[in-house]
Amino acid sequence: MAKEELMQFDGLVLEILPDARYRVQLDQGHEIVAYTAGKMKKNRIKTLAGDRVTVEMSPYDLEKGRLVFRHKDERASGPRPPFRGGQFRRR
Repeated sequence: MAKEELMQFDGLVLEILPDARYRVQLDQGHEIVAYTAGKMKKNRIKTLAGDRVTVEMSPYDLEKGRLVFRHKDERASGPRPPFRGGQFRRR
């Protein structure tokens, strides 16, 4: 049996909920609850309210989704200065 194809939508994070979940308003106007994908957790990609995201959804449950991509912020301009310092030293 073939696996169903996932649908992808763009949206806007409205609210951060407990347990690493987010309330997302899709561009079509629907509101869903989404969780962070494993690759985003692994790479420590943070998502804040107001971020543009891409959400994967199953065709069987259109109320839940998974955040798979956080779009770059257009407001941020120029490179950030390198991180100098911190709490721990490397050996």
